[in-house]
Amino acid sequence: MKLKLYTLIFAGLSILTLSCKTAKKLYEKGNYTEAVELAAKKLQKDPDDPKLLDIIQHSYSFAVNDHESRIRNNAESNNELKWEWMYNEYASLQRMYDAIYRVPAVFNLVKPIDYSSYVTTYAEKAGDVRIERGIAFMQYYDKQSYRNAYREFQAALRLLPGDREATVKLNEAYSMAVTNVIILPMQQQGGFVYSSYTVGGNNLDDQLIRSLQYNSGNEFVKFYSAWDARSNQVRVDQEVDMRLATIDFGRYHDERSTRKVSKEIVVKEIVYRPDSIVKVYEKVHATITTTRRTMSSSAVLQLSVRDDNGRWLWNDEVKGYHDWATEFSTYTGDARALSETDRQLIDRKKEFAPSENEIMKCITDQISHDAQYRIKNYFNRM
Repeated sequence: MKLKLYTLIFAGLSILTLSCKTAKKLYEKGNYTEAVELAAKKLQKDPDDPKLLDIIQHSYSFAVNDHESRIRNNAESNNELKWEWMYNEYASLQRMYDAIYRVPAVFNLVKPIDYSSYVTTYAEKAGDVRIERGIAFMQYYDKQSYRNAYREFQAALRLLPGDREATVKLNEAYSMAVTNVIILPMQQQGGFVYSSYTVGGNNLDDQLIRSLQYNSGNEFVKFYSAWDARSNQVRVDQEVDMRLATIDFGRYHDERSTRKVSKEIVVKEIVYRPDSIVKVYEKVHATITTTRRTMSSSAVLQLSVRDDNGRWLWNDEVKGYHDWATEFSTYTGDARALSETDRQLIDRKKEFAPSENEIMKCITDQISHDAQYRIKNYFNRM
């Protein structure tokens, strides 16, 4: 019992010592704000710790001097973002105040300054600047400028949460910044009627749209089906045209090999006496023919992207493959010449090639995955 008590006391002292050392280390490195926040947190558990009290008093004094010095320097700057820089300094000062406020005994000792009114004032000034910058970007009327404007309005809302003007402008900028991409229904060339093949009741283009909508890889690119775009009156910026150019369902290709086997077997036993038996051997022969049957199928999907003026922007080609193989054996001659392994090979049940639908499912799964990757890669470069 005493051992447990000593262990707990030692662990507690170790944690306290580590806390002091950590806060002290921050103080010694000149990270005064972090030292204040950490010391205040530790003092919530032990508000009478003399080392931490000394650290927090000195750290707070130096931190205030540093932040106020930077505020004065920023105030003299001609940069339009100076209000945001000043806001960040006041926010740091206010965080120290809030941290110390949670420890009443320490609060009365340190007597921190409440900068909340400054935080509010400079948040408004900085937020207004961000809104003005965003509006200015929107006057260039191009995608990149709308995206820059969107980022400015995001920054404004971080400073002014819920601000109506910033929210309205954010949505307006995004609607113009985004590229709306329509995935057109797949077209087929040749005699194969691809539309009769579905995976889970949906065609390849439907699967592709869902995958791209779930993970486009670019927040400024949105994918739609042609039907969804029409129904929701979506502005069309670019279209993806997909054509299943070739589909080749392979034919059987057989490769045969033969080998001869033989074995000596007992064909007769002559009994002269109970303890004298003579066995008569004879060699039997068989010929084993092994057929390796293969079938290779493939398909090619052509991808193209054009803009709203019909100008072609990008072309690519996706290929899918399906290979199938089986082996079976027959024999002629004397079955007694066969080994157990030979019999298993000969008795193996013949496998039939997968149906065209099964083959097409495998190929389209490959094509869909590859097409999604290539389309995402192309639009991520925008």
